[in-house]
Amino acid sequence: MIALDHPVVSSLLPVVLLIVVGLVTGKLQLIRQAAVRDLSNLVFLVLTQALLFRTMSTVHVEQLDFQPVSLYFAVAVGLFTALLLVQGPSSRAAVLALSGTFSNTVMIGIPLIGLAYGKEALVLLFTLISLHALVLLTMATVVLELLSAREQAQAGGGAPRNRLATIGMAVRNAVVHPVPMPIIAGLLFAQTGWVLPEVVDRPLLLLGNAFGPVALVLVGVTLSQASFGRDFKGALMIASVKTVLHPALMAAAGWAMGLRGMPLTVLVVAASLPIGANVFLFSQRYQKAEDLVTASVAVSTLMALLTVTLVMTLVPYIA
Repeated sequence: MIALDHPVVSSLLPVVLLIVVGLVTGKLQLIRQAAVRDLSNLVFLVLTQALLFRTMSTVHVEQLDFQPVSLYFAVAVGLFTALLLVQGPSSRAAVLALSGTFSNTVMIGIPLIGLAYGKEALVLLFTLISLHALVLLTMATVVLELLSAREQAQAGGGAPRNRLATIGMAVRNAVVHPVPMPIIAGLLFAQTGWVLPEVVDRPLLLLGNAFGPVALVLVGVTLSQASFGRDFKGALMIASVKTVLHPALMAAAGWAMGLRGMPLTVLVVAASLPIGANVFLFSQRYQKAEDLVTASVAVSTLMALLTVTLVMTLVPYIA
């Protein structure tokens, strides 16, 4: 039996408790559905900016290691391709394949990895986050646009959409985004050699410290309003791919490529995280499998309370 002072338990327990606080708060309607969007804006447009910019403002580019991040994306793209082929290439399958590979690296990943492994791990995670949406969402957009055009041609309906314009917009939206932008801005500031004055650094520190608790409570509030219904079985399968198969493949690939220590630990834990909210937004935008994706996000988040614990317990034995 794992003791309460075990490093994995001591880092995960605050995460679990804050999500439970959000669940109870949502069920009691202390935070209503109408306020969730405002809270989400607070997290993504204020607290995230402060945390990401301040952390990266002291990091120099030469300190960043893109090799392990490249391996992470190689695993994610391989899994995406396999899921797409297994289901049969279709626009709906592309959305579901993205569900099996896109992690919630911001709202859950940042507070969890920060609590468990500290600033060194966060720098690697932020390197991953800076490319996460750009690489995976752009890839999924390209695939989905090509498949949608083929389906439209087969159905013989309407004029084909301008695929290049849509793909270009997807790339732009992935770069001009509340997550990559403060990371890039922080890195650019760090290269100047300047130091943030105390009058600026202190408020950023306070806002950044608020990110973890508020983000995790918001996850709980969102889960309290989720409805699984008839999509539970399919959601359970997708959630299992995301929280079990994805980290297992990342661990195997990392071990085979000689990755060890903190880089392997961070990337395996990142792969074990539940499905990110961007997948939900992606499915809504293209009107593909919306109910199933919504259920999958909720189920994977609940499953992650167990699967992430297991991953964090086992990963030291291979790292």
